[in-house]
Amino acid sequence: MKSHPILTPILYICCLFFLSYLTIATSTPLYNPVENIVVNCGSAGSSKGDDDRYWIGDEGSKFAPTEEPNNKSKTSEAPSQVSVGSVPYMTARLSYWQFTYVFSVTPGPKFIRLYFCSDVYSGFESSKDFFTVKAGSFTLLRNFSASICTDSLDRKDIYKEFCISVDENQKLNLTFIPFTSTSMNYHALINGIEIVSMPMDLYYKPSVPVVGQTYLINISYSSALEMVYRLNVGGGAIQAEEDTGMFRKWSVDKGYLSSGHIGPHNPSLKPKYTEIPKYTAPDTVYQSARITGPDSNKSRKSNLTLGLLVDAGFNFLVRLHFCEIKPEIHASGTREFCIYIDYQLAEERADVLLWTHDNNTPYYKDYVVMIKNKGNDTHRLSIDLHSRLDADLIGAILNGVEVFKLSDSDNNLARANIAAPLLDQQQPTGAANESKSKKKTTSIAIGSVLGLLVVLTLVCCMVLCILKKTKHYGFYHALAKWWWWSRPDPYKREFSRRARRLIGNEESHTPFPSDILNQVQELPLFNFEMLVSATNDFHQSNKLGQGGFGPVYKGKLSDGQEIAVKRLSRTSAQGLKEFMNEVVVISKLQHRNLVRLLGCCVEGEERMLLYEYMPNKSLDAFLFDPHKERLLDWKKRFNIIEGIGRGLIYLHRDSRLRIIHRDLKASNILLDKDLNPKISDFGMARIFGSNEDQANTNRVVGTYGYMSPEYAMEGRFSEKSDVFSFGVLLLEIVNGRRNTSFYNDEQSQSLLGLAWKLWNANNAIALINPTIYEPCFEIEILRCIQVGLLCVQEFAQDRPTVSIVVSMLKSEIGNLPPPTKPAFTKKLIALDTDPFKCFQTNCSVNNVTVTMVHGR
Repeated sequence: MKSHPILTPILYICCLFFLSYLTIATSTPLYNPVENIVVNCGSAGSSKGDDDRYWIGDEGSKFAPTEEPNNKSKTSEAPSQVSVGSVPYMTARLSYWQFTYVFSVTPGPKFIRLYFCSDVYSGFESSKDFFTVKAGSFTLLRNFSASICTDSLDRKDIYKEFCISVDENQKLNLTFIPFTSTSMNYHALINGIEIVSMPMDLYYKPSVPVVGQTYLINISYSSALEMVYRLNVGGGAIQAEEDTGMFRKWSVDKGYLSSGHIGPHNPSLKPKYTEIPKYTAPDTVYQSARITGPDSNKSRKSNLTLGLLVDAGFNFLVRLHFCEIKPEIHASGTREFCIYIDYQLAEERADVLLWTHDNNTPYYKDYVVMIKNKGNDTHRLSIDLHSRLDADLIGAILNGVEVFKLSDSDNNLARANIAAPLLDQQQPTGAANESKSKKKTTSIAIGSVLGLLVVLTLVCCMVLCILKKTKHYGFYHALAKWWWWSRPDPYKREFSRRARRLIGNEESHTPFPSDILNQVQELPLFNFEMLVSATNDFHQSNKLGQGGFGPVYKGKLSDGQEIAVKRLSRTSAQGLKEFMNEVVVISKLQHRNLVRLLGCCVEGEERMLLYEYMPNKSLDAFLFDPHKERLLDWKKRFNIIEGIGRGLIYLHRDSRLRIIHRDLKASNILLDKDLNPKISDFGMARIFGSNEDQANTNRVVGTYGYMSPEYAMEGRFSEKSDVFSFGVLLLEIVNGRRNTSFYNDEQSQSLLGLAWKLWNANNAIALINPTIYEPCFEIEILRCIQVGLLCVQEFAQDRPTVSIVVSMLKSEIGNLPPPTKPAFTKKLIALDTDPFKCFQTNCSVNNVTVTMVHGR
């Protein structure tokens, strides 16, 4: 074959061109921002930064700030250039007066990054930088001091990142306002300003779930965000130029992680972005992770816990990044774990492969957590991931974390370093020097004492954490447990002075009962006169109902808070035991689907419990009322079913204690103003030990129609007893009629008999209440009927756990097993009760106590 020498150089040039094209294509950022403005404040011309961008000086350029003619700002170089050594920290703009930068930008969300370097600038004292920064109507920083921030971090430079959306035909104004003082001159300073466009849907999201609540929140363009943390979990730091085109910096997780093993690191892994956009995070975030250990023994003893210090009084967006990077894990259900944020369950069954359908596929989950201001400026936000006890203990996995503060209703993101500068209180020079010397000596002494106290406190906490193991889906690391037990708890408030006097028996006419005193110390005490006033002397018009405990009244405290007051009947021995049981049980519980106990009153012969008031009263008032039943359409009913299920999961698995309710029924499900369900009435609840699966009693308590057969006939109860009651309740919600008896069999036409008869005849649709039936919901309602029948199986071992029940209801479990004939009790014996008298052997005689079907 004849060669053509002229073709050789042509082919060589084409190959070089093709390779250079590929190189350019692969280095192109995943997102090209419309705006990429970087301003080097206090300088002229352009200077190249470490991120390979050229920063434009504001001096004499279109980015020069606007200010009053007679109140000009000044520019200055930072003398300690060696310690910082990069643009934009080498120069600064400083002023004793207000100045504003005006940027003409396109509409849409933007990153705003402000760079500060604390140093000694010519003509300005470094300790006198106190100022506010505003972006349009948003307050980004207030009484901010770069010197205080950098000193606390033991560094010279700091930057702040914000997200703000700019409207059509609107300019972006950044205003710097020095603190005003009559005796001191405080100044504002700025070293660099960066404005970068972002994708419309990167952080501004509709319908983000709120941790601990049932509703969703909309992070709209009318909100501003401040980036608080951006962590590459298990990996190294990611510089701005290594981001996806938005110049975000990702920090290492060192210093924030109290537990969690280093996971695999695979720098050659090519993530498959089939579920989220490629610009969400750099590949590096998803190429490494932290896990709680593949070994089952390790997984039981550890969890992945992050502790992040945040400002109190704000809502926060928490974004968790996931990517299953272990090749041996390739099927959904292999790695399941639960997620707690701020000690509240955010995800009870996290499964990355269920979300992504494939490994090496990135994904993220967003949550909003509400941090209330309880008198502290800061709050330690915990993020805990650990294995479920009913999973294979493969361990939890986490690749990255982002935390953003959300602006409040006043468009404010700021928390001041200090309330106001303390430098106004000047002293003469000699006195000041002497004072400084004394303060230094005092500080050393105080520091030594505090250091010793901190060490002793940590030792004590470590011991307590070892002794106080709490059983959830998994086990907490010791430090995480310490955060759990020491966290602010709304039920652990201090006694009022009145309550302390009552305990000391200074005013009470009868001694404070010692058996109750030991249990009420975690509850606030209310005096009798206060409750007399709140309930209008327990007027009949305020009476909400009557139960075995005693009457229940509506009341209103002096601050306007509405309450429900359970007043123990003086002749009720059963009520006194229920009173003590509720104090023991519910005072230690906190969940959105449990009624909240506000406090109690123990004064003289009076025994009362105070709860949050539920304006829509109990579920039975809607279900079994021919007029009100129409107010509950199927969506509302299904939300109620899910809420009750979540509450039971908390009682059985997630709470500090392991609780069996034993009296779950429609009248014990209260509805708040939004018709969200809350489980109430824990007077008959039982606390199970960590190793207990079931218990026996010779005093059966409960309600006809809701008791499982093994409990009613043999006194045996367990979690499956509550599952049985939940199944009955589920069928009642679907059908709208009471299940008042188990007696005889399905021919008795009790609700269970009817449900089974219709299901067995392939006519379950006839069980559905006509007021809620819609063709679009038919499959979901029939699924609920099937789940309800599975819950009321005759033998406890044939019933699913509550967590599985909830998964069934959510269609997370595809094919449900067919139900068999439900249980029907053949015999009932009714005598008296003692909900506390229990033993571990089978009972030969069972005394059954039945609570009121129509509620308490």
